[in-house]
Amino acid sequence: MSYTPVAADVAKLRNTTGAGMMDCKKALVEAEGDFEKAIEILRKKGQKVAANRADRESTEGAVIARVNEDNTLGAIISLNCETDFVAKNEAFIELAYELAEMAIFAASKEELLATDFHGITVAEKLVEQTGVIGEKIEIGAFERIEGPFLGAYIHAGNKIAAITALSGKVDGADEAAKAVSMQVAAMNPIALDETAVSQETIDKELEIERELLTKEGKPANIIENILKGKMQKFYKENTLVHQAFIKDGNQSVADYVKSVNGDLKVTGFIRVSLA
Repeated sequence: MSYTPVAADVAKLRNTTGAGMMDCKKALVEAEGDFEKAIEILRKKGQKVAANRADRESTEGAVIARVNEDNTLGAIISLNCETDFVAKNEAFIELAYELAEMAIFAASKEELLATDFHGITVAEKLVEQTGVIGEKIEIGAFERIEGPFLGAYIHAGNKIAAITALSGKVDGADEAAKAVSMQVAAMNPIALDETAVSQETIDKELEIERELLTKEGKPANIIENILKGKMQKFYKENTLVHQAFIKDGNQSVADYVKSVNGDLKVTGFIRVSLA
């Protein structure tokens, strides 16, 4: 006589794996009621689906930023999938949050993937969820940051997230760190300040501006002076502390932070976007 799973066992397997009800029922039938074997059957299904979808693009997903309890360690990850429909799924977003919490204490994406996730590795969990959802699921971006005081911001829709590091934990630091993180998310600065801009970026910008000025017929002896002004404008528009603060364009980000506390400074940031 063939085994017929009871509803309680199907529900238990579904809660454990996240798989659909019919998939759980079929797995229990195939395993003849052996719960662990049924889990293994579902995981093997996930492996098969993952192999079949390995070449698919996972350009949708959820970007989540998290910081630890004392606001000194933070991480942002993107949990990627194939469609926006899956990216908006509540269970998918919950998984992304849980993985982002774990990422705070992982030194790299590889270490995160090898981390234990309720008895299996994170990598195995992603394969399992690929089988459950039927789409390629993977961790895309992985960024970590440390600092005296961190604040995070996740933009509506979970497509962009940022974390800002401030120089100290002072009154108002919470609000300031979040506000600057909103700035980072919205304005996408290339560096903290002019000293953090790569020489390659500087050289490329100078080359572009020099070529334009030459085409305009500017004399060679004044081009270099004009370039100094051009680069100052470039730093003001593209480096975080010099950018106009989005909540008050009359002051820079550095000035805003200083208005919270005279000794407070922005010391770093990270940003992840799906776009």
